[in-house]
Amino acid sequence: MPQAPNPGDPLESEWTAARIRALGTVTDVPTAAAIFKLSRSVAYDLIKAGRFPVPVLRFGGRYRIPVPAILAALHMPPEPSPPPEPPPAT
Repeated sequence: MPQAPNPGDPLESEWTAARIRALGTVTDVPTAAAIFKLSRSVAYDLIKAGRFPVPVLRFGGRYRIPVPAILAALHMPPEPSPPPEPPPAT
């Protein structure tokens, strides 16, 4: 599963829709926290308080965040836009 970039990485703040979609169907809390520009500890505090910005799935002792919910919260399309149709030949 792709992870959040390392601190100091120039790509740290470049969470594009395509990059978020590439995470798959769910991601972990540290990655979701990075996308929302939250620290890991703040993200866990919000989850425990039921106030994380998107729904959180719990599997045993692990939390997973649905990627489509992240995209929706950020007002990003869940699927890439199809390429434009070429103009009809004359």
